[in-house]
Amino acid sequence: MSSLKDKNIIVTGASGGIGNSIVEKLNQNGANILATGTRIEKLEELKEKFNNIKILKFDISQHDKIEEFIENATKELGGSLDCIVNNAGITKDNLTIRMSLEEWSKVININLTSTFLMCKYSIKKMLKNKSGKIINITSVVGHTGNVGQANYTASKAGIVAMSKSLAIEYAKKNINVNCISPGFISTAMTDQIDEKFKETIIAKIPSNRLGKPEDIANAVNFLSSDQSDYINGETLHVNGGMYLG
Repeated sequence: MSSLKDKNIIVTGASGGIGNSIVEKLNQNGANILATGTRIEKLEELKEKFNNIKILKFDISQHDKIEEFIENATKELGGSLDCIVNNAGITKDNLTIRMSLEEWSKVININLTSTFLMCKYSIKKMLKNKSGKIINITSVVGHTGNVGQANYTASKAGIVAMSKSLAIEYAKKNINVNCISPGFISTAMTDQIDEKFKETIIAKIPSNRLGKPEDIANAVNFLSSDQSDYINGETLHVNGGMYLG
């Protein structure tokens, strides 16, 4: 098991199922964690469960506040930043001819532009440390496309390309930028999917099951550890064989 003792890590989207699991796994391995999200009650539940973590409510759609957030989060962690896990994101699904500009723009602005800014200001902190890890959570549909998700798939594909560029720019500064691309994971969101549709999805997965949030957390744990120091600009696919990139 890889140790993250004394590693300062920010986790965005921490109030959701996958975010919860990421926080739990990193906490088990000794990381100093600042968990952030928009639902303070969920963050407080996390803090109650893991009383050694720090929480900070923040909406990543506030682009003009992201630099301040990174500054405040880093101070909460003791003044340095070793890793950020950009897990927050939204969906606004619709068929293309029905998709409004607002639906397109909101998803792109939060999923892609906000992730870019979180990376930008995190890198500024990591340059002072002369090392760092950035882990961006994308999606299998960013590689395959998906009906009704032109905005979401574009945002997730954009994160992959952006991460490769950042990896090239900052590799010599000992900063690694990688992506994790989840397939269909069993969360509160997928629990709401119609059972027949869920069966159709599972039929496309060679492993014949949905993934678990812990599957993503295990991948995050690896990429945030020293064991991944020579991995940069890559996308780790965690999808049960649904997409072989």
